[in-house]
Amino acid sequence: MRSRRRRIVLRVLGALLAVILVALVGGYLYAKPLLLTGTGYAAHNACAVQGVAGRRDPESDLPPNPLVPYLRSSQAHDNSSSSSSVFGLLAGQTAYFNGDAGCTLGSPLTAYGPLTNVPAGANPFTAAPTPTPSTAVAAAVAKAFGDDLPAAEQKALGTRAVLVIQGGKLIAERYAPGFTATTPQLGWSMSKSAASLLAGRVAHSGKLAVTDAGLRPEWTDARAKITVDQLMRMTSGLTWNEDYDLGTPITSMLYLEPDMATFVASQPLAHAPGTYQQYSSGSTNLLCSVLRQRTGVGVDLPRRELFAPLGLSSAVWEPDASGTPVCSSYLWATPRDWAAIGQFALQDGVWAGKRLLPEGWMAATTRSDAVATTEDPGYAAGWWANKLANGTLAQPSLPADAYSANGHDGQRVFVVPSADLVVVRLGFSPTIKTPEKLRVVELVATLAGMPRS
Repeated sequence: MRSRRRRIVLRVLGALLAVILVALVGGYLYAKPLLLTGTGYAAHNACAVQGVAGRRDPESDLPPNPLVPYLRSSQAHDNSSSSSSVFGLLAGQTAYFNGDAGCTLGSPLTAYGPLTNVPAGANPFTAAPTPTPSTAVAAAVAKAFGDDLPAAEQKALGTRAVLVIQGGKLIAERYAPGFTATTPQLGWSMSKSAASLLAGRVAHSGKLAVTDAGLRPEWTDARAKITVDQLMRMTSGLTWNEDYDLGTPITSMLYLEPDMATFVASQPLAHAPGTYQQYSSGSTNLLCSVLRQRTGVGVDLPRRELFAPLGLSSAVWEPDASGTPVCSSYLWATPRDWAAIGQFALQDGVWAGKRLLPEGWMAATTRSDAVATTEDPGYAAGWWANKLANGTLAQPSLPADAYSANGHDGQRVFVVPSADLVVVRLGFSPTIKTPEKLRVVELVATLAGMPRS
C-alpha cells in the first residue's frame, strides 16, 4: 500500500513539474522577442561603443530598463565580437565587429569589398583650433551643460558635447569628461537626416528621382505606388509601430531581422500611400535599400557618396547583416563631423565650391508638407522643420527657417540659415522627455538672437 501511494505521489509530482516546465518554456517563448530586444541592444551597444567609439564603459549607455540587472555580457578575447544574454543562458545575441564598417548583429559581414578611403582634409572643422568663445556664447553653452543645476540633475541632463558653427567657423565647443573632439558618438535617428542627404547624392547622379515608384519587385499590389518621396516623408502607408515593445515592427526589425529592408517591405498597407504620415524607422531603411539597388553599392555607399566628399573621417554607418546601411539609426561621428553634416545642409549641398546635391534639395526636404493625417507635425523628408504645414512654429522661440536632425536620447543638429548657424548637441538623456528640459532649443534661440560680430 505504501509503495502504491509513493508511486501516485511521484506521478503527481512528475505531472506538476511537467506543467511548471511547460509554463516556463511557454512564458519564455512568449517573452523571447522582448528579451532579444534587450540582449540585442546590449550586444550591439557593447560592440560599437568599444569598437567604433573606442570607449570602455558600454554599460553606461544602457538606459534604465527592467532587464539591465539580469543581462550578462562578454567580449571575445580579440574584441571581434560582443555577446549578451539573460542570466548568461537565455535569449543570447552576438554582435560582430567589422572594422570601418562597424558592428552587425547576428553574423559578421562577408564579401563586401574594399571601403572607400576617407581623408580628413575635406572637413575644415577637423583640424580647426579649439575656439575661445565670447563670454555670452560660453554662458549659453554652460547652461546647455547644466552648470547651474545640482549634480544629480546635471547628470540626468546628460550633455556630452556642444559645438557651435557660425559664419562657417567653429566658434565654441565643449565636452563632458571622458569625451573629446575625436570621440565618435551615435546619432540614432539623426541618421535619417543624413540618409536624406545620401538620397540627394544619388539623385544628383541621375540614378534616382523622388517621384520614382515601383520600388520593390514583389510589390505587385497598391504598394507599387509608393514613391521615394513618400519613404523620405514617412507617408508610405505601410503598417508600422515605432513603439519599443513586445513584438512591434521596430524591435523585430532592429534585433531579429538580418535583412531589415526586406522585412519592412513585407508589411501590408495600412493607409493609401501619401495620405497618412507616421514616424517609421522602417521607411528610412527601405529608402536606403532603394539607394543600394540604384547604385549597386551597399556597405560602402555612405563612405563613397557622403563621407569622402565631406571629409567625415570619423564616420561609421553600420549596416545590417545583409550589407545595407541601417540608415534609420546607426551613424556614428565625432561632433565636428556632425557639424560638417549640418554645415553641408546649410549650404544647400555645396561643399568646397562644388555642388553635390541637386539645387534646392534642402529647401524641398526641410519643408513640412500638408498631409490628410499626420502623427508628427513638422516632420519633413528626413529633417524636422520648425515651420509646420499650417504656418505655425513648432518652437516659437526659433526662427521660422530653422530645422533639425533629431535623435534618441537627446541627439540634435540644428540648422538656422537666417543666422548662418549650426548647433550640435550630443548626450545621453534617457529621462529627459521634452525639448525644453533638454535645453538645446534655448541654446539655439539664444545663439540665433545674438548680434554677430
